[in-house]
This record gives sequence, structure tokens and C-alpha cells, in this order.
Amino acid sequence: MQRFAIYGREFSDKYNDQIRRFFSLLDENDSQYAIYGPFCALMQKQIGLRADIDTFEKEDFDPTAYDVMLSIGGDGTMLDTTTFVRDSKLPILGLNTGRLGFLSSINLEQMDEAMQQVFKGAYMIDTRSVLKVVTEEGFFGDENFALNELTIHKKDTQSMIVVHVYVDGKFLNTYWADGLIIATPTGSTAYSLSCGGPVILPSSANFIITPVATHNLTVRPVLISDASVITLKMEGRSENLLMSLDSRSTTIQDGTVVTVMRNDFEINLVRLKTHSFLKTLRHKLHWGYDRRN
Repeated sequence: MQRFAIYGREFSDKYNDQIRRFFSLLDENDSQYAIYGPFCALMQKQIGLRADIDTFEKEDFDPTAYDVMLSIGGDGTMLDTTTFVRDSKLPILGLNTGRLGFLSSINLEQMDEAMQQVFKGAYMIDTRSVLKVVTEEGFFGDENFALNELTIHKKDTQSMIVVHVYVDGKFLNTYWADGLIIATPTGSTAYSLSCGGPVILPSSANFIITPVATHNLTVRPVLISDASVITLKMEGRSENLLMSLDSRSTTIQDGTVVTVMRNDFEINLVRLKTHSFLKTLRHKLHWGYDRRN
């Protein structure tokens, strides 16, 4: 019997019937499950979910009590889910109620087939590398990791920021830009992609350094080994800058030094045997969707 932890965020009413069906599938297959407290309260109000369901909060969540964590939402919801799972190796499966959904790759139209495979344990595990951020100030506390990317941004709309970048202690470049992204292979299909970064396969052991709206048009994204340590030294015409790890953000001061490295744990994602990253890539980016094909 599979044991599920369920995390989610608010979604459109147009998905109500499919989410009701999802919980019916769990009950029909005698699954044990618990739901994140605020999401459970939302589901009881939105789809009439029964009241006698076990719940959990972030503070008391025990990943060892479950076999799979189910994320209901978009990729942002999946990124939130990683802060529950952390280094526990609990695999995550995303049901997509968002838009593009590279991480939440199971569309609700595929839900019945997908969940039957999950109930049988007929799935594979994709391990995804995670980056770690170290600062003297201890920004983000013990959640100083990201599955997708670290981003340094200007906080106002007036001026660019200046970021001096070093790789393994050697100077790479000074970036004059609106921001700078350090992305993992998983994050290569996220913010970095929209800023002109390359798509790389999840198993690639790399970081991507991608500038955001760089002032120098000859500056391009750079791919480096994730065995390297990246050091960022910030300047700016404004006193404060914005630093983001996936969906979490904080204000940092001009002059802050940020060190980025590969973390010592990975995040496990559930992959159905009928799915692959390349298939998802073609589908999500509409490659080959041409009447000539």
C-alpha cells in the first residue's frame, strides 16, 4: 500500500472535477495519505473534500512516513515541495494545474493512467542535482538550496547591477545587467531559458551562468562543471539587491559575497515509464508541431 503526502496551492475552479476524481482514485485504491493543512482546508471549501483527513504542517512534516509526495499545481508548487522533502530522498510527483509544467509533468487528462502506475510502484526515479548558496550573513537559513536556480536582481527599475564572477577563485567576468542567473540542469528550462540560456539534460553535471538583459551584447551564457565553486561579488547603484532561490527571495546589501556550489544531496522526481525528459521537452516546447510534419 502506497503512502502519500500531498502538497498543493490554489488552482482554478475548472479543475475541480478532476481533483475530486484524484481523491476518489486514492480512496478506491485504499491509499493512505495526508494533506498539507492549508491546502486541505482549501480543498474542503472548494471541492467538498471530507473532513476526516490527516493533515501535516511544515514544522511537523516527517518525510520518512511516506512513499511518494504528490504536488498539485505548477512548477512553482513543485519547487515549494522541495523545501518539505529536503535531503530525505522522498520522491516527488507533480500533477500539473499550471501552464507549461516541466517539473509538474503529469497533465490531469493523464491522471488515471499515471496514478495506476504509481499505485503499482511502476515508476522510475530521476535524481536532480541541487545548488547550495553560502553567505556570511546566512541568508535563507537551512533552506539555502535550489532545484532550479539562484538569481541576483536589481530591486528597482532605475539602474543596472554589477556582479563580479569568479570560478574556482579565477576571475570570469564582470556582468553589467539587470540580473544574473546560476541555473542547474533542471533550471535550464526555467528562467535561464527565457533569458537565452541553453537547454541541457538533467543528468548533465553543469551550472549555467546566464545574464539577464546584459549591457554588453557580446556576453553570452556560460556552461561550467558543477564541481566548480562560483563566487559572486555584488555592486549596484542602489543600496539593496534581490536574491532568489527558486521561489524564495530576500533583500541583500550591495557588497554581499555569495558562494554557489553543488549541494551534497539531490532531489528525486518520479518519472513514469512512458515518459522521458526528451519527450516532455518536445511536447512542452511544441517542437515538430508543424503541418509539414
